[in-house]
Amino acid sequence: MSDNTISISQLKMNPAAAIAQAVDYPLEVISRGRSQAYLVSKKLFESIVEYLEDIEDNKSIAAAKKSGELKQATDYEEFAKTLGL
Repeated sequence: MSDNTISISQLKMNPAAAIAQAVDYPLEVISRGRSQAYLVSKKLFESIVEYLEDIEDNKSIAAAKKSGELKQATDYEEFAKTLGL
């Protein structure tokens, strides 16, 4: 298996090592030769969530600009409050 995969048996035997291996990159969990799940660290998961939230915020801002709701540059925090973010 490659560096970014682990068998379900290996995961059961040493979950701490699997978690340590998944710090910077998702670890693919394999069972019977098939991908079953991905293990990600808390730090990586939070980074992914933050990235997705930023994308949604940018979509809201773009929509507000397009609709005319945002006519001039404002403080982001103030603008986010008006959008309910």
